[in-house]
Amino acid sequence: MGRYNKKDNTFWREYRKKFRTADEAVKVVKSGDWVDYTVALGFPPALDRALAKRRDELFDVKLRGNLILGPIQVVECDPSREHFFYNSWHCSNYERQLCDKDLCNYIPMSFRNVVPYYRTFLDVNVAMMSVAPMDNHGYFNLSCSTGVGRGILEKADIVIVEVNENLPRILGGFGESIHISEVDYVVEGDHNRLPQMSVQTPSEEDIKIAEHIMPEIRNGSTLQLGIGAMPSVIGKMLSDSDIKELGMHTELASDAYFDLYEAGKLTNRKKNIFAGKSVTGVTIGTDKLYDWVDDNPGVAACPLEWVNNPYTIAQIDDMISINSCISIDLYGQVSAEAAGLRHISGTGGQLDFLMGASMSVGGKAFVCMKSSFVDGKGVRHSNVKPFYNGDIVTDPRSQDHFIVTEYGIINMAGRSTWERTEMLINIAHPDFRDELVKAAEKQKIWKKTSRMR
Repeated sequence: MGRYNKKDNTFWREYRKKFRTADEAVKVVKSGDWVDYTVALGFPPALDRALAKRRDELFDVKLRGNLILGPIQVVECDPSREHFFYNSWHCSNYERQLCDKDLCNYIPMSFRNVVPYYRTFLDVNVAMMSVAPMDNHGYFNLSCSTGVGRGILEKADIVIVEVNENLPRILGGFGESIHISEVDYVVEGDHNRLPQMSVQTPSEEDIKIAEHIMPEIRNGSTLQLGIGAMPSVIGKMLSDSDIKELGMHTELASDAYFDLYEAGKLTNRKKNIFAGKSVTGVTIGTDKLYDWVDDNPGVAACPLEWVNNPYTIAQIDDMISINSCISIDLYGQVSAEAAGLRHISGTGGQLDFLMGASMSVGGKAFVCMKSSFVDGKGVRHSNVKPFYNGDIVTDPRSQDHFIVTEYGIINMAGRSTWERTEMLINIAHPDFRDELVKAAEKQKIWKKTSRMR
């Protein structure tokens, strides 16, 4: 079979024609523009640095991103926010710190709706995104940021891609690439090692919570695991258990899934859709995760408007969704994104998977929470509240199913207000149960024959 010089084909000639330095490329940004940095590892560090250099000549440039691990130079260089005004769809720990400093504003959403919002309601003047190197067919892989990347690039007036030689190439799925013909400018540069989201050390409470969930997972279940210590402890327990033939359908893939794969537990053979493939939208973890997803036919990256659609999730039998929250009130309202009025993270896909897993045949949706916390002064507070008063609600009480603390697991589906109250007080921290009963009596949601364990 004859060969030809692939590096001299039409696509590479177009690549060279569109190639710019980062400083040259960001000249397209004008005062008042909306600029998008997409999500997580899609963040373009070289373009961000170049745009920050233009601070004094630009005003009111508004930016969107989410789950960016930082630093974001356009934010760091402009504490007045006169030149650059940053907004996030879902806050990483770094972006949470920006919120604390009034350097970031949250955009309320459920992840399945992000791209439809762009498509229908939002403007993007310039989109900048890190991508894997172009292949010989002219395609850049959107890698760890496929979940929302394609939809944002499609809406942009001008598309600039920053080639990151370290990004893994994650196969589709669909919506996992963009062609050179759809790109306006290409930027290259030397990049540091990919950001590492190390596994948090689980607390004693995390371990007890996981132990309550483990009996609810069976052979052939498909898993969605949220962010934090809980995915790692669940993954470890499942890896050491007799449970097998597990599947993966998640908005965000973490190291926990690789650990399950390495233990021989993650096969995806029992899934109703995309059988044999681990499905994800966004990928954040450590090098072992990035190496696993790289060019792996057993992994499929797909847009979150499909991955997180409750009707997609509902098609998967025995779908298990495990997420965390910050607090819950006696009516069953869940706050997973804010502590009082302090912004922490975001709705993300929690409500998407809570609804979808609950619709699945044999499916279960778990929301996990430590029963209490100790503040900086050493004072313990209950995470089960009598009622919310201005707190931000992530999951409405009408959607609750399984709630888990270190003191037990309850299922509130179909339960009245007094039944919910009794259940929640029984898994609250013992130090607060009596005062919660008094509050419930005052709120007329306590049955006189109710009992505490």
